[in-house]
Amino acid sequence: MSRWYVALCFLLCTLHVRAQEQADSIVPPDTLQQQPSSEISKLREVVRGFDRLNEDYIEPQHYVFTVMFQGTHTYDRYSLSGFKGQKMAFSPDRKMRFGPYFGWKWFFAGYTFELGNINLKGLKQEFDVSIYSSQIGVDIFYRRTGSDYKLVDANLGVNVDASALDDVPFDGLQAGITGINLYYIFNHGRFSYPAAFAQSTQQKISCGSWMAGIGYLRNSIELDHDALQTLIDERLGKQKVQLDSGLMFSSVKYYDLNLSAGYGYNWVFAKNWLFGACLQAAVAYKRSVGDVVGDERKGFSFKNINIDGIGRFGLVYNTGKWFAGGNIIVHTYNYHKSRFSSNNTFGSMNIYAGCYFGLKSKYKKKKE
Repeated sequence: MSRWYVALCFLLCTLHVRAQEQADSIVPPDTLQQQPSSEISKLREVVRGFDRLNEDYIEPQHYVFTVMFQGTHTYDRYSLSGFKGQKMAFSPDRKMRFGPYFGWKWFFAGYTFELGNINLKGLKQEFDVSIYSSQIGVDIFYRRTGSDYKLVDANLGVNVDASALDDVPFDGLQAGITGINLYYIFNHGRFSYPAAFAQSTQQKISCGSWMAGIGYLRNSIELDHDALQTLIDERLGKQKVQLDSGLMFSSVKYYDLNLSAGYGYNWVFAKNWLFGACLQAAVAYKRSVGDVVGDERKGFSFKNINIDGIGRFGLVYNTGKWFAGGNIIVHTYNYHKSRFSSNNTFGSMNIYAGCYFGLKSKYKKKKE
């Protein structure tokens, strides 16, 4: 699935570069005969419009390329509830991941991995692709957890002491998430979202903007419920507890189509320093399909509408030639139905440092 997203990003960037080359180049006379000047002007305006900004508020990017090294600390929590009231929460081990990122114009991509984990089968993986202009942003991400979850919380019913299950390792759960978000920044001439979260511009004067977007998410969970039942039997001893049939599935997939709106603000509190915050709420249409075993072998499928949330907070020091900083990004997704419900909260804390190179031609002329 990640290959498809990479191909999509490459196609978008290729179209942008070709359009930009057509807009910036001198058109020969024979080409003008084939293509009316009005159409060329419209194309030029469309391409330039994506990066049109007020330079009193925002310093544009002077370089073509960006290279960055990032360390990421993630948090994941999956909470599952059955229709009889049983609730369980799983969370993987929290470890640092490291990896390189590379930027070219609007295109920004990177990959992180655990340096100390040589077991490729259980390796956590994350791949991110971002395309940012001053007006429109696209985030594409792929994340796959390993099999190092722990059962961090369990409620198995009234008068059932489940404390023996706290922080017990459980390798019968694997999860993955793949998604794409597209959003529009209304006050893009004065407010720079990339300045806080992509380091491709510099905010010079504090400013904010409303944002709106659309997104698609696919979340998959694979659960070995037999292994979970065995763990419950071993840990609870004489307490005989049967796992809720609503939790007896081997796999479930969530499909999420959402419309989001929110507000972002960049605070320039000192020269080259920026603190940015963005909060968004999303109305999400969701469909979940899974296979349930046990008393109800026919499985289940449901549709639902819920409210989700995304929060982003970033601190950046950017001189225009090199930068360093950190950010925190938190997502929460909810799925509720009388028979089965889940909550997935995941986030990341990122620390990074990088630099720019490949000065653009128009800034070379200014130096000369």
